[in-house]
Amino acid sequence: MLPREFACKKCKALTTGKMCSVCKSTELSKDWFGILLILHPEKSKVAATLGISVPHKYALKVT
Repeated sequence: MLPREFACKKCKALTTGKMCSVCKSTELSKDWFGILLILHPEKSKVAATLGISVPHKYALKVT
């Protein structure tokens, strides 16, 4: 069984821990939708539009 992923309410990064590895927030949600993989944020127009500067796996929508 795969570990449950949580989405950070601040930056939308996905994590399996109790703290976001991108922004260090502990405000996590188990209610999220969609996955966005950002590998090269400096080259990505999507990352620029969403304000993402760290390569990571992100949720599209977090509630």
